Amino acid sequence: MVVSELSDQDVNRLFRALADATRRDIVRRTLVTGVTVSQLAQSYEMSFAAVQKHVAVLEEARLVTKEPRGRERMVRGNPDRIREAQRLLDSFEELWRSRIDRLDVLLAEDDEPASPDT
Repeated sequence: MVVSELSDQDVNRLFRALADATRRDIVRRTLVTGVTVSQLAQSYEMSFAAVQKHVAVLEEARLVTKEPRGRERMVRGNPDRIREAQRLLDSFEELWRSRIDRLDVLLAEDDEPASPDT
């Protein structure tokens, strides 16, 4: 199960990073193509420093990487980390589906009429 491959701290960082709409948008943009931090800052109604902080949170969660390119920093989405997040969510879904299946079996047993022998 993927859950065991990621520490609780990694999972917390990942979901904390994805909890913010701006950060999700940054990930989406940078998965398509590399974007400079300056280009990102032009896309949002917030300061350059605020965008840098969002990128830092995403970088800490390993959802993006920053690479120097001259005086700029290119931000690129990390598809491998997105796949890890997807596998984690899939494992949670599998766990809950198995619990629902067990509950369905228990409820079906309760609905069966009692046999005349009892």
